[in-house]
Amino acid sequence: MAELSLPVIDLAPLSKPHEDHASIAQLATQLGRAFEGEGFAYLINTPLTFTHEQVFGLARDFFQLPEAEKVRLAKKTFRKENNNTYRGFFPAQFGSDNLKEGFEIGPHEPSKIPKSTEARIDLTEANVWPAESIAPGFERASEKLYDELQNLSSRLLSLLAVALGKDQAFFNHYLSGSISTLRYLHYPAICPRAPQQELCCTPHTDSGILTLLHQDATGGLEVLSPDGRWVAAPYVPGSLVVNIGDLMAKVSSGRFNATYHRVRSSPGVERYSVPFFFEPGVDCVVKSVDGDGEVAVYGEHVLSKMKGWVEFQDAEKVPGIVIGVEAFDLEESVR
Repeated sequence: MAELSLPVIDLAPLSKPHEDHASIAQLATQLGRAFEGEGFAYLINTPLTFTHEQVFGLARDFFQLPEAEKVRLAKKTFRKENNNTYRGFFPAQFGSDNLKEGFEIGPHEPSKIPKSTEARIDLTEANVWPAESIAPGFERASEKLYDELQNLSSRLLSLLAVALGKDQAFFNHYLSGSISTLRYLHYPAICPRAPQQELCCTPHTDSGILTLLHQDATGGLEVLSPDGRWVAAPYVPGSLVVNIGDLMAKVSSGRFNATYHRVRSSPGVERYSVPFFFEPGVDCVVKSVDGDGEVAVYGEHVLSKMKGWVEFQDAEKVPGIVIGVEAFDLEESVR
């Protein structure tokens, strides 16, 4: 399969003690061109203090926890006695094209906005965490990673504002009550003797504003090119992959592209992935920079989108979803 030549954007100017206006303008131009074209780019020399190995170490630490501890943190969809509906653990969906387990984290000071009495999912709920005695330091390190990715997202939003001809502060209201999501993902290894599962994440566009992705050296990420071909977006050591979602494409009045992407399975090899989804506050009014088109309230928008996401559907209605120790006795399919 051909590899996609994504733009590589050097964020070193963001780490300078004093803002260089010429460098900021250049970064804004580079990001704007990337999102007007492929819709994806690699970011290098980011201001994050975490190495890739540290990020994936956190992911491994969680998924190697005792199964009973992960189940204790499962979303209500999968463990009815639990109260958490948006944050927490979800199991792998064996036999489907969404073969991944995940753990989702939000802001550590959740919004005080009460949940709608009509909403089944509480977008502003508090995080759930493994016990400190079982996962020492995991909560503290994850919160630090979350904060750094949120800060980087805010800097990128200011650059996108400039790329769209606006002041750097144009998107600042998106940050008020932001409910961004840090998601640790584990794609189990498919045994070669099992029927080949071509995809472990089906084609989709992200639904929101901005996504930052740590992908490991296993690879598997594929992006739909402008000419309609699926092309590999390989791992670039030390980089983050950035792309925008459907909502940001609308905000840009169609200048930016929310690009379809998927993940191809790697038989016999497990894969880790850590995306960060920048999300505005639930009451944030999102509209085009040109003032035309539809106006969306972010909380309503994401709740509508979630109706099609398997991890938020009733478990008994989704074939292949299993949770608990018995879920990991399927040695004929996954190891």
